[in-house]
Amino acid sequence: MNQTTTYDPIHAGIPSVVERNRVLRNTYWLLALSMVPTVLGAWLGVTTGIARAMSPGIGLVVFLAGAFGFMFAIERTKNSAAGVPILLAFTFFMGVMLSRLVGSVLGLANGAGLIMTAFAGTGAIFLGMATLSSVIKRDLSSMGKFLFIGAIMLLVAGLANFFIQSSALMITLSVLAIGIFSAFILYDLKRVQDGHETNYITATLGVYLSLYNVFQSLLALLGLAGGRDE
Repeated sequence: MNQTTTYDPIHAGIPSVVERNRVLRNTYWLLALSMVPTVLGAWLGVTTGIARAMSPGIGLVVFLAGAFGFMFAIERTKNSAAGVPILLAFTFFMGVMLSRLVGSVLGLANGAGLIMTAFAGTGAIFLGMATLSSVIKRDLSSMGKFLFIGAIMLLVAGLANFFIQSSALMITLSVLAIGIFSAFILYDLKRVQDGHETNYITATLGVYLSLYNVFQSLLALLGLAGGRDE
């Protein structure tokens, strides 16, 4: 292989179009499947009140420890049969953690409608980014480092606001999160289509986290608006 003088995409490590389409198709299927345990987790959390029973500080620690623990486990098992079950268990956990916000919004006058609006908005953003990823021809790899820096800054600011409890800062962070994680959806899907990401479990995890953050941010914004209108 090292003696090859002509450019061969396959030997250069670039998957074929058929392989890339297979990874993209599996990513979409697994992403759709991951919504089921997420909804079940959110329903269980709202019904039992398990997330609301935890103090905000304990809830934050449980969320961070659980999320990073699951992501580490998914990375370790992404090439084995255990990868998909662990990913689905992670989405169930994320649904339970989301139930605190969902329960708060459901307590508003038009809570169910606000949740459906956030869901529809998230779906529209996903469809838009998926369409863009198939239309844009240029390589978007350079976006990665800027989006990563933006996500880290959001995380740090979000942790700071946990103590500050500023509504204005929360609104600002939610708007920024919608923009950054929408771009992440485009970036992750484009990586699959360009053959830079060949593991559909890893691809699904990235897109799922972006969708989760977009939905959560939209719901938080709608919840704040709904709370003021009530």
